[in-house]
Amino acid sequence: MVPPLRGIRVLELTTMITGPMAGMMLADLGAQVIKVEQPGDGDPFRSFNGGSYSPYFCSYNRNKRSVVLDLRSASGAAALRRLIEVSDVLLENFRPGVLERLGLADEQIRAINPHLVHCSVTGFGRDGPYAARPAYDAVAQALSGMSSMLLETANPQISGPTLADNISAHCACQGILAALFERGRGGPARRVEVNMLEAAIAFMPDPFGLLTQAGLVSDSHGRAHASQSFAFACADHKLIAVHLSSRDKFWCAFTDALGRPELRSDPRFATRQARIDHYEMLRQAVATDFRLQPRAHWLKHFADFDLPVAPVLDVSEVVDDPHVRHLGTFFNLQHPGEGDLTAIRRPIRFDGSREDQPAAPPPTLGEHTDEVLRELGLVPQDQKAKLL
Repeated sequence: MVPPLRGIRVLELTTMITGPMAGMMLADLGAQVIKVEQPGDGDPFRSFNGGSYSPYFCSYNRNKRSVVLDLRSASGAAALRRLIEVSDVLLENFRPGVLERLGLADEQIRAINPHLVHCSVTGFGRDGPYAARPAYDAVAQALSGMSSMLLETANPQISGPTLADNISAHCACQGILAALFERGRGGPARRVEVNMLEAAIAFMPDPFGLLTQAGLVSDSHGRAHASQSFAFACADHKLIAVHLSSRDKFWCAFTDALGRPELRSDPRFATRQARIDHYEMLRQAVATDFRLQPRAHWLKHFADFDLPVAPVLDVSEVVDDPHVRHLGTFFNLQHPGEGDLTAIRRPIRFDGSREDQPAAPPPTLGEHTDEVLRELGLVPQDQKAKLL
């Protein structure tokens, strides 16, 4: 099968998570992605776990080629301009002003390649009071209001995976695809701008809807209460998640499955709003039931009642889950110098298949410098390039 972005060339000038993830998403759809890295250590994510091929780096950089260029040197700058000239997309996550200092202001980039889709990912946008500030995931989560719905004020601890970074990557990929689609219909080549703050805000519209329409300020418990989502510890200390949502049939099935039909006539729980208002009382009322049997019992038992439940798995259990295995979510890659590693397939199928997804391992630092510079005609075919 032919991947949908075959023939699209992406020049990636990014590090860490947001830009690399957006580039990897495009690469998983068949785009040719060239990642330009600085001499020495390259992308700082390479060394997060020691060495230069860390699990962090590998998680966001498959299906790319790595080129080392010193952008402060004349030869490195010339190579970068040549790459811009032959690319369809420029993806970068520099702070505002960095490209200008490299002699690549918008008008200069446009002069080199008027058909280039330029995607800029920043923390806060190109201007405004925070534009020059450094931004990482925890900063965007905090400023967007997201952290207020994840942290407990009495004992605040940052936890969980990166969210603002990854959300911004999806927004960048979406913007790039839309710009390529428009360009393909004869439209102009756009400058796509994504900032982490707005991406995080846009990812969770309901708290702002509740604020502006109902005057309610969301906290770390509001969503669970409104959606009637619970987590319970079972007899074997394993956890199970239950999501009853708004449909009465799930509430009735839940009480029947627990052998607690009397809860339906309890005035504290008789209506959905009453169950929201008395969420903690309800949780405590049934938590003891779950501690009577191991998780496997409850999963099998609830299946007979068609309830939306699932085991709370840790990441090692996810890999071995029978349905995840059925989906073929994980697959193996092999680098000739770095060995085997496990990757995640893109979550998008075309015509029921993902056979078109490229399967190249993440590159070592500068692995493709010679190859790419020869393709650009910057060094003779029989000569090894220096790190520029």
